[in-house]
Amino acid sequence: MSRVAASRIAGFGHYAPQRRIGNAQIEGELGLEPGWIERRTGIRSRRWALDGELLTDLAAKAGAAALEDGDIDHGEIALTILATSTPDHLLPPSAPLLAHRLGLANSGAIDLAGACSGFIYALTLADGFVRSQGRPVLVVAANILSRRINPAERASAVLFADAAGAVVLVPADNTEQGLLGVDLAADGSRYDLISIPAGGSKQPFAAGMAAEECLMTMRDGREMFAQAVHMMTLCARRALASAELQPADVSRFVPHQANARIFDVVGEHVGIEPGRIIRTIAEYGNSSAATIPLSLSLAHDARPFVAGEKLLLTAAGAGLTGGAVVWGI
Repeated sequence: MSRVAASRIAGFGHYAPQRRIGNAQIEGELGLEPGWIERRTGIRSRRWALDGELLTDLAAKAGAAALEDGDIDHGEIALTILATSTPDHLLPPSAPLLAHRLGLANSGAIDLAGACSGFIYALTLADGFVRSQGRPVLVVAANILSRRINPAERASAVLFADAAGAVVLVPADNTEQGLLGVDLAADGSRYDLISIPAGGSKQPFAAGMAAEECLMTMRDGREMFAQAVHMMTLCARRALASAELQPADVSRFVPHQANARIFDVVGEHVGIEPGRIIRTIAEYGNSSAATIPLSLSLAHDARPFVAGEKLLLTAAGAGLTGGAVVWGI
């Protein structure tokens, strides 16, 4: 075992399915006036998986892209973390299959179910593993939420999408790189704001169940909005304090792409002007845990990250779970 001073992101990757669903289709199905979705969410379109496309298909493409971008020998990866709410099966976990498909013969593999904040948690755990073990970690966040949407429920049907994003973390000597500050949060008193009622041990799937029991439901969209703003703002402020940094020190703010109105309000509360906010929601929608690594990869493609940049990442979602990370490039 070789402890190291820090971790750094060596590679970024993402994948979004080719099937593009515009707002007009959903607005027509729900009887909404044209433009309703974009005005309330900032979304113009989203990607949905093709028939037969699996969660591990999306995850493997994003993971392979990150490994290639980082020029990492697959045999060096010691741990694969897959943040997802939509695994291929309830059992077994999907991460071992993902690692196998990528040829990561020396890697452990585990699923992490953290809903929309899953990537924040996975990144935090991966950083600790790299620093304590001195070995690289692949972090992938992926979801196929289109197969969990209740098309009759407006609150969720207009938002959710399918995508995957990935990063590779490797050991580093520079303590200005990697995780500089973190704050994680949970509020189980609002456990049922977003849920899929059936499928767990409390209420197993059974023949004849109503669709709403097996699909995603958002009990109170306005309450979820308010709680997401509160949790993301609080965690972002605490993470910055943990890093001993000010909002002005943040190069780019990469929030969970839940709703453009949410992250605009969070940015205002934290003190991040709109020009520093990374936005991908308009074309890709809300793919839960995948939105932050997807946004990181797209932002890196558009304008590569450079040494010394400080990134602020924050998310909140079902559970409620949330968190924020300040990350040094």
